[in-house]
Amino acid sequence: MDAKQVIESLRAKGKATTAAIYRRHGATGEVLGVSYADMGALVKKLGTNHELALELWKSGVHEARIVALKIADGAALTRTQVEAWIKDSTNHVLGDAISEAAAKTKDAATLARSWMEAKSDAVSSTGWTLMARLATAGQISVTDAAKFLDRVRATIHSAQNRTRHAMNSVMIAIGGSMAQLRAQALVAAKAVGRVDVDHGDTACETPDAHAYIQKMAARAVGKLAKPAPKVATPAAAAKRGKAKPVTKPVATRKRT
Repeated sequence: MDAKQVIESLRAKGKATTAAIYRRHGATGEVLGVSYADMGALVKKLGTNHELALELWKSGVHEARIVALKIADGAALTRTQVEAWIKDSTNHVLGDAISEAAAKTKDAATLARSWMEAKSDAVSSTGWTLMARLATAGQISVTDAAKFLDRVRATIHSAQNRTRHAMNSVMIAIGGSMAQLRAQALVAAKAVGRVDVDHGDTACETPDAHAYIQKMAARAVGKLAKPAPKVATPAAAAKRGKAKPVTKPVATRKRT
């Protein structure tokens, strides 16, 4: 399938009600309203196709860009390309998907650190979300992770809106995935307390990091039957039309 055929396929699956949900979560431009189940099936069919990903991104269609980010080849994705994508990103759902694609590149840690310092809330939150992904995957050192916990504890309440949400995700990712730092993460989470984030016209909530880390720790040692939860992302929220920190980290949803 070429880019035109992919977009036609997506357009055929679109629903106005789903598009409205995505818009409430920040999607802009042309939004078709294709479910994440349908997008996932298409991604599976397409497989990794970097050239197609680049063409789909150019379309500007929200769902086409989500698909593009999922079929992009991390080994072929250059820093220049991913930097251009984040400049084009218009909402936190795309930002989360960009962080997922960026996590597959050799420049992931460098990109995360750079974006975290951005003045733009959208870019900064994507950087912190990417760092949460790296923490969950064990791709940052204990020393660096400890420094991030100290930074979150000291600055989260003065950070911008979506960045607060993503910083909370980093705290959860470190505490839930790095046993060596769990005690420090719990202390930091307790000190931080409630993190207020404006999630717009949705039922999304930013989770209590202290409670979330405890649940992840319990599941990690087999105290609970269910598998350890993923740190919720904006994309995960939009998938269900509800919201939830990454393992993706973070908003937990009740309803939309």
